[in-house]
This record gives sequence, C-alpha cells and structure tokens, in this order.
Amino acid sequence: MTTLRERLARVRHYVREFSGEAAYDRYVAHARGHDPQAEVMTRRAFERARTDAREADPREGFRCC
Repeated sequence: MTTLRERLARVRHYVREFSGEAAYDRYVAHARGHDPQAEVMTRRAFERARTDAREADPREGFRCC
C-alpha cells in the first residue's frame, strides 16, 4: 500500500510534467550532463526563449490567449 506522501509525490510529478514546469529541470540536467562547467540560462531566460520559439513556429497554429 502506498502512503499519502507517495501518492502526493506522484500527483506532483504528473502535474509538473503536464504543465511544462519540469522542462527547465530537464534542460539544466541535460546542460550539466554534457558540460558541467557550461553556463545555463536562468529559469526566466529559459522560459522566454521557450515562449519565443513556440510563437515563432508556424506549425503551432492558433493561441488561446
């Protein structure tokens, strides 16, 4: 039987993945994995670059807001 804490951890994991919040963590892990001394973008710069790339992609289509 799983404890409440384990269940909440699983829910948190899925919410972070679904919302895209975990993308920055994956980026940092990837950058550090390839070059531990590399400069990584701040979360703010990462989100800005991610948004710019998404909006520049003509395949994205319509935006809701």
